[in-house]
Amino acid sequence: MKQKASLETRAQVNLQIRILAICFLFLSPLVIASTTYVAKLDQSQWYLSASIFECSLVHEIPLYGRAVFFHEAGEELKFYTTTNNNPMRPGKAALVIEASSWRPGQKISNLGYVPVVDSDKPITVERKRARAMMDGLLDGMTPTFTRKAWFKDESVRVLVNSINFLSVYQGYQDCIASLLPVNFRQVERTRVHFTVDKADLTADDKKALDRVVLYVSADSSVTAIYVDGHTDNSGRRIYNRRLSKDRAEAVTKYLVANGLKSEIIQTRYHGERYPIAKNSNKQNKALNRRTTVRLVRGDELSMPSEESPEGEIN
Repeated sequence: MKQKASLETRAQVNLQIRILAICFLFLSPLVIASTTYVAKLDQSQWYLSASIFECSLVHEIPLYGRAVFFHEAGEELKFYTTTNNNPMRPGKAALVIEASSWRPGQKISNLGYVPVVDSDKPITVERKRARAMMDGLLDGMTPTFTRKAWFKDESVRVLVNSINFLSVYQGYQDCIASLLPVNFRQVERTRVHFTVDKADLTADDKKALDRVVLYVSADSSVTAIYVDGHTDNSGRRIYNRRLSKDRAEAVTKYLVANGLKSEIIQTRYHGERYPIAKNSNKQNKALNRRTTVRLVRGDELSMPSEESPEGEIN
């Protein structure tokens, strides 16, 4: 009897093993594997790059690329990743702030989905969520992106390690406190508009020109400033040319009086020859009564033309 019972027990165990094997065989395609990119605890580093033009915190992620917090002068904070071989399929990646492996049990914070594009900069996160990621790192948490892989039926996880983040964070704070209020793109082209028959600068005009002075004084790569005066078509050509000269010279005089070198400024005037809008109504004429200030880095700005009323960089 005991031998019979033993044989029945063995048969039941063998049957259970076969059932489990069959279940694993059929269910295994449903088990999605995961590839994780993360810097190991002893390899995690953060690097600060600081200037009055931009501040960045860079984190190397082995076999993936870099995670970057970037704050440019005159712009908002953003986060992005760079990679030479993007493992994520384009679409939307889930972004969560999860507990680090050495601090289990912390509550996961779900930040929703972020776009993933087919690029060497596949992920970009806007200011609000980038700030939440920073706060998570300061708390020892791990911002994590999860998205399907390109060609495999598996998920890809990219983790941003908090180890050594705190050591560079204060330097980053000092950097953003010293950023210029504007960047090159924001002052590369500045327009000052005038009332009819006038060449006087308003308080708002002076504020706009002060931004130009502030930036050029800080950026030695600006090699030339072109000041071009214009009018609408209301007066005679000789009068308009003289008026455009007065407008251009009023701007140049202000720039020089506030510290810019006259040697790098080229002052030009064109009368009504190069409108940016048809002189068919009051609104368009107001647009054409202008002086344009263009900043150039190592290039030249062509004379205005009908095709390019404010010149082209050569």
